[in-house]
Amino acid sequence: MRIVLVANSASGSFRDGITPDVIRERLTAAGLDLAPEPDPDLPLPERLRQAARTEGVAAVAVAGGDGTLNCAAGILAGTGVALAVLPFGTMNLLAKDLGIPLDLDGAIALLRTGRPRAVDLGEVNGHVFLINSVIGMPARVARHRERFRGRRLGPLGLARLALATLRHLGPYPRLSTTLSVAGRRERLRLRLLCVVNNDYAEGPGKILERERVDGGGLTLYIARRLPPWRLAQLALGFAAGRWRAVPGLERHEAAGLAISAGRRALRVMNDGEIRLIASPLRYRLRPRALTVIAPREEQP
Repeated sequence: MRIVLVANSASGSFRDGITPDVIRERLTAAGLDLAPEPDPDLPLPERLRQAARTEGVAAVAVAGGDGTLNCAAGILAGTGVALAVLPFGTMNLLAKDLGIPLDLDGAIALLRTGRPRAVDLGEVNGHVFLINSVIGMPARVARHRERFRGRRLGPLGLARLALATLRHLGPYPRLSTTLSVAGRRERLRLRLLCVVNNDYAEGPGKILERERVDGGGLTLYIARRLPPWRLAQLALGFAAGRWRAVPGLERHEAAGLAISAGRRALRVMNDGEIRLIASPLRYRLRPRALTVIAPREEQP
């Protein structure tokens, strides 16, 4: 299989001496046919576009976190070129959902033994998400996280980040919205709204894990209020594997939905990446729109 590497070394997720050169060497040592890479000085989206247009390439091997994979998914969807995941993020949620090894050598070995698998993509106003799309308090907290990305945080930096997070756990004003889903409209004030591509699974040790990546549906979670004690309940629910029953957490399944607010744009966090998106937000699912190299399913 002919592949091209795109490594987002600017993401801050590279560690243990692993560099794009090291990844390239290991891909070659594994016997993979490595095509020339786009100019590393180009912006990441342009590098991904050039990689997808490389003649004879079957897959783009993307080294980075979930945010980098989100960027790649929006570009590779519908092209016929597969996404090959080399996990270098903090969460690596897509890799875990698909059973992709989290170590570099294991992920590279999968490129030789895996198979193409079509997965669903979520979309909001033309912006895709592989895992989830969140508005409300978590998106505001993540805005402060972005200021510290790629830095080595000393005690003072950690204190500042903690204070910024705690401020949003207090009596922060709720977001006034109008939600349209399944032909019904409802006005509500909320602290958190999360749209999940398919749904999270419940069970001990399953934290933000999905059992299906091609189930063809969106799941909506709403928290109208989210005081610190409710957050603690939610954390305990995750630990016990039974968090859907936490009081105050609403769950709905939908094929699509729309969210409007009394403002021109809303801060949205797609797969951990923050962007401002014009209101109203219109969500839909793109069934099996992206091809990913994944482990072969075991035969019964």
